[in-house]
Amino acid sequence: MKYNIKEVAERLKGLRQDLNLTVLEFASKTGVSAEDYQLIENGEKDFSITFLYKCSEIFDIELIELLTGTSPKLSTYSVVKKDMGLPIERRENFAYAHLAYLFKDKNIEPLLVKAPFDESAQNKPIALSVHDGQEFDYILKGSLKFVIGEHTEILSAGDSVYYNSNTPHGMIAVDNEECEFLAVLIKK
Repeated sequence: MKYNIKEVAERLKGLRQDLNLTVLEFASKTGVSAEDYQLIENGEKDFSITFLYKCSEIFDIELIELLTGTSPKLSTYSVVKKDMGLPIERRENFAYAHLAYLFKDKNIEPLLVKAPFDESAQNKPIALSVHDGQEFDYILKGSLKFVIGEHTEILSAGDSVYYNSNTPHGMIAVDNEECEFLAVLIKK
């Protein structure tokens, strides 16, 4: 299953219009500027996983439905074989694979995340984001510099962090290697 950015943009526009919200009103609800939202809705600007997650909550639909236009159908169980998660590449080279995209009415959004090591990012402020709910991240390989609020932690394979994702947070791979981790977004 794949998705197309232009088609996601069209779904965003249609769903926003179904709610009778202006671009300015919807942008405010998602935490982006009206200008950026208009570019996203026109398919001219990329969107983050955090942005998509917020949109799916506003529309009260599955994240996967927003991405693919298809509603998940499974309700008893869903198996996703190795390397077969729904790919989502939405944050500066971070690669996400959704691990439960076929299961409907999820209470969580489980994602396998690969964060590349970027030498140029090591001495810059880490981009922060927020979204409703909570999140659990478990480091599978490599190391991750994790920032939340005023706190910074270095997490390595086997470490985990559970946090309120309404608090500004961000992360980058460190120690000269890619970091792979399981991210579980927990709905409010």
